[in-house]
Amino acid sequence: MQEILEKKIFDVDEIRKDFPILETLSNGRPLIYFDNAATSQKPNSVINALSDYYRNYNANIHRGVYSISIKASEAYENAKNKIKEFINASSEREIIFTRGTTEAINLITYSYGLENIHEGDEIIISEMEHHANIVPWQVLCQKKKAVLKVIPVNNNGELVIEEYQNLLSKRTRIVSLCHISNTLGTINPVKEIIKLAKLNNPETAVIIDGAQAIQHMPVDVMELGADFYVFSSHKMYGPMGIGVLYGKAELLEKMPPYQTGGDMISRVSFNGTSYNDIPMKFEAGTPNVEGAVGMKAAIDYIESIGLKNISTAENELLAYASEKLNEIEGLSVIGNAKNKASVISFTVNGLNAFDIGVMLDGSGVAVRTGLHCTEPLMDRFKIAGTVRASFAFYNTKDEIDVFIIALKKAIEILS
Repeated sequence: MQEILEKKIFDVDEIRKDFPILETLSNGRPLIYFDNAATSQKPNSVINALSDYYRNYNANIHRGVYSISIKASEAYENAKNKIKEFINASSEREIIFTRGTTEAINLITYSYGLENIHEGDEIIISEMEHHANIVPWQVLCQKKKAVLKVIPVNNNGELVIEEYQNLLSKRTRIVSLCHISNTLGTINPVKEIIKLAKLNNPETAVIIDGAQAIQHMPVDVMELGADFYVFSSHKMYGPMGIGVLYGKAELLEKMPPYQTGGDMISRVSFNGTSYNDIPMKFEAGTPNVEGAVGMKAAIDYIESIGLKNISTAENELLAYASEKLNEIEGLSVIGNAKNKASVISFTVNGLNAFDIGVMLDGSGVAVRTGLHCTEPLMDRFKIAGTVRASFAFYNTKDEIDVFIIALKKAIEILS
């Protein structure tokens, strides 16, 4: 079935009709949305799925014997099965719903990390990590008197793998890295990184932050060999407020709960409490059922387009925009990795990124400016921030042309 979907003719004009927000105006101009790395827009199928849930079967799950509760429970579990198939996990038991990537990393930190990290142990991250994959490990190292090590990034925005190999030691217990950098667009060789970690010590847990990868490329967690893989719905055309923690069952079973309350228990008495099986052990309280429903609809939509088609379209946009931007005098692209996703960060000599962003907004062009929650990376490149344009498959070369004209005008005025 997937092969048939991948052969579907890609028609961006038809695809854009699926996204109602793309028909709106911004400051009197047609909206050009180039902030997809922050959050993606939602197709009608996702919006309709959310509306259908609230209109027709809004109920709590796993607890009601009445029909709409049963229907909601089935929808929730169907979403887990869809995600399991989408990332090729071995079982739905390995799929845990969280509020997003940030909570998923924190869950691993405070459940797996507190149990398995001891004084003198080492945790490896990289210079290109999002703050959500830095701060939790800093806190853990402070609590447990562990050591945080950082893989450097070269001038092209690529991890220095030789330095990573040098950082690995007999005390390495955790390696946690992004699959794709949200600032540089660099696609990291995570399969190689995982292999090297396991060769050094098979017991090392490897966590991959897939928030920027899951919407751009196929992800097969069993092929990668990751112990944990985390991502968010809202960056892959689904609703906000829900994400996924994939974890190997043998690790999840040994981990204590991250939060406690209803649904994560097996039995409660004043003499003691026993916990539910995975994944419910990690899903305390009323879950985000509508988020799960919307996330399944988003994956269905992605599969209807085909990830190969998505990747091809986005690579073409990246190449086109890169060529146009490199022609602008005084503009420097930050991050020129050989293997890169559709994200471009840049600076302009003498100009503030925020000012450029405000000027572009006046032309209806939405870009992100600032640190992008990667302040250590900005320090490494000795810059105060960048303008970031990030593309999705529903963007067009015509939009890039408007962006380039608006950018040149902004540079002229601000200079």
